[in-house]
Amino acid sequence: MRRVYLDNAATTPTDPQVLEAMQPYFTEVFGNPSSIYLEGREARKAVDLARSRIAEALGAHSDEIILLSGGTEADNLAIKGVAYSPSAKGNHIITSAIEHHAVLETCHLLEKDGFEVTYVPVDGYGMVDPEEVRKALKAGTILISIMHANNEIGTIQPVSEISRMAREAGVLMHTDAVQTVGALPVNVGALGVDLLSVSSHKLYGPKGVGCLFVRKGVRLRPILQGGTQERKRRAGTENVPGIVGFGKAMELAGAEQASRAEQMIRRRDELIRGLLEAMPEVNLNGHPELRLPNNVNIAIKYVEGESICLNLDFAGIAASSGSACSSDSLEPSHVLLAIGMSPENAHGSLRFSLGKSTTAEDIDYVKEKLPPIIEKLRAMSPLYHGA
Repeated sequence: MRRVYLDNAATTPTDPQVLEAMQPYFTEVFGNPSSIYLEGREARKAVDLARSRIAEALGAHSDEIILLSGGTEADNLAIKGVAYSPSAKGNHIITSAIEHHAVLETCHLLEKDGFEVTYVPVDGYGMVDPEEVRKALKAGTILISIMHANNEIGTIQPVSEISRMAREAGVLMHTDAVQTVGALPVNVGALGVDLLSVSSHKLYGPKGVGCLFVRKGVRLRPILQGGTQERKRRAGTENVPGIVGFGKAMELAGAEQASRAEQMIRRRDELIRGLLEAMPEVNLNGHPELRLPNNVNIAIKYVEGESICLNLDFAGIAASSGSACSSDSLEPSHVLLAIGMSPENAHGSLRFSLGKSTTAEDIDYVKEKLPPIIEKLRAMSPLYHGA
């Protein structure tokens, strides 16, 4: 059966060039980077080279990159690290209602520990209003954490504007850029952020590795205790093959980002146009223009997203009814509820996220297969007949 993979926001396949770069570090250059003998020095050299590639791609300095296990750990370290830092002069954090669970659950935990968190709302497109962030600022605010683009509906946030506001107020600014690195131009200087999270497996690198950019002078308390790796900022023996692969993936992303985005935008818009024209009572979720190049999120009335995804899978198409981290939950998406959707309509949402290998034929195949699936499911839906 033909397979069309359109869930690249959940994870991407490892690029063959990345895999090739990683292979020697499993069996040939296998040393511990903390060891002083030859095998360790060779591993250390590989880690340092990868770190410099990652830093260059982000417009950062090598010593501003903390290598760790992925986006979730990066978000945790950014938020907890600032909150518990000896230099913190308050206990108030600002974030948005549509952040990834790695941010929201970390903030919920801090609330139990006595911190105050303000969750600013978003508009119907899922956009944060910088003025709402300004209103939330107070004397004890220590951190603002607003994602660069939403992982479900694809809306790109005004991070640079919010960063300027944070800087004027003397407040640190963090952004979760897991969905944007490799998809958009991401430069920490242009964004003006103090902390930025990246995950390798979202940009054709291996799983289990990522980084946190930490601007020079920002003090964090480590969240893992143990060794002195990463300049005492993240304990644990480095995942050398993963880091090498991450570095290669970042290098490729920097070289290919513009051409990838141009191609995906054309195919994204063709898919949106085709689905909205082919099916009644279907709406686009997220901003129509300020959205990720690969993101298509639609609300289909009177049907369940899980049923759609299962039927698409039977037809050879992989898609998502929400973010992968919550796909086993029967609760409606917190993002869709935040943009004003009813729980019933939120349950009927569907996300397609294109990749660099998505073809025009793939798009045509989805446009062919999805409408009859929706027609079949609506024929069985009491909500549809009631409407």
